[in-house]
Amino acid sequence: MFRRLDIADKSGLVPARWDAVVDTTLCTVLSNRYGVCIRTPEHLLAALAGAGIDNATIEVDAPELPIMDGSSDDFTFLIGCVGTRPQPSRPRRWIEVLKPVQVQEGGGWARLLPSDRFRVSCTIDYDHSHVGVQHFEFDSALQTFPEAVGRARTFGFLHELEWLRARGYAKGASLDNAVAISPNGVMNDGGLRYPDELARHKVLDVIGDLALAGAPILGAFQGHRSGHRLNNLLLRTLFADDSAWKWDGAEPEVQRVVA
Repeated sequence: MFRRLDIADKSGLVPARWDAVVDTTLCTVLSNRYGVCIRTPEHLLAALAGAGIDNATIEVDAPELPIMDGSSDDFTFLIGCVGTRPQPSRPRRWIEVLKPVQVQEGGGWARLLPSDRFRVSCTIDYDHSHVGVQHFEFDSALQTFPEAVGRARTFGFLHELEWLRARGYAKGASLDNAVAISPNGVMNDGGLRYPDELARHKVLDVIGDLALAGAPILGAFQGHRSGHRLNNLLLRTLFADDSAWKWDGAEPEVQRVVA
């Protein structure tokens, strides 16, 4: 749950749920019934999910979360500084994917498959000599979120920036909070943090968007040229089919909340 401190009373509460998503242009946007919005929650939600936290109230005093460096790294660091505490009265439940569910739009698609653990794999394919096709897979049993994807930054192409700013988007975009790609390559000092950083950031976005399911997902996500819109459509399609998912039993490990 998000709480807008600049909005009085309950009208400032914005649910962190898939059915509260109202826009997916460049980022995920949540809204409540009063029209109060939260923009770009996915990087923080990914950090929380990566830390095993699925129950938190997030207080903000503006309609958009800080972009930080364009990744989840600062959020992960701060969660580690604050720490977590057990919540033994609320055993964790999982959303188990029971059968394949897929959505497709244009040249992109996304699917959820049954799995014995949480996995996310993403493939990007850009007609750009310095990007092309990249693929990355995150396996929760083999990798940790901070090391595998937590530092992967959001990215954009220089030729798109003027178009976006003319339409009111990306006004705060800079080399401090995004990977910028020109016809000559990556413009950021120091280059990329990972050779496949762009694909890893797509995985980060998926983890954040799937955190809006309401509980951790026991299943495998696969995406090809997917994005926030397809991620949300996939959750809507999953929950529209009662035979595609179920709540599983309580996990022995207690749920954890931010201290």
